[in-house]
Amino acid sequence: MLDLDLIDRKIVAELMQDATLPIAQIAEKVGLSQTPCWKRIQKLEAQGVLTRRVALADPGKLGLGITVFVEIEAPDHSSEWRAAFARVVTALPEIMETWRMAGRMDYMLRVAVADMPDFDRFYKRLTDAVPIKNVTSHFSMERLHYTTAYPVDTRNR
Repeated sequence: MLDLDLIDRKIVAELMQDATLPIAQIAEKVGLSQTPCWKRIQKLEAQGVLTRRVALADPGKLGLGITVFVEIEAPDHSSEWRAAFARVVTALPEIMETWRMAGRMDYMLRVAVADMPDFDRFYKRLTDAVPIKNVTSHFSMERLHYTTAYPVDTRNR
């Protein structure tokens, strides 16, 4: 973990809220002039703190009205199976996130699909592509809160 100073943390927090802000606005918000602010942003990118800048879209307006959380139990824990599973989950565009978990399940997927027939097609492609011991799917009824911004401490310590 990098030890970011207060200004770096403020820059990161601003960019997580709105990556389209002009450098001048970010600089003003964090108390810098434009050139030092831009240099800090470039440094944060080079260090891998800022990994990319993206536009967020409403899945419902893209025809992806169902979010499914899929629990995967692996049939074994060999490096070969893990590598095959990683290839599969990165190749299926419906999978938005894949997490290796501790506890009862081995992996958790967040999947975005249009409807139940779409999920069924996804499920068949997933289970045909790699051996899986158990699959449990949980269908989201409503998203109550969502953010992509991490809770960065922007207070002076």
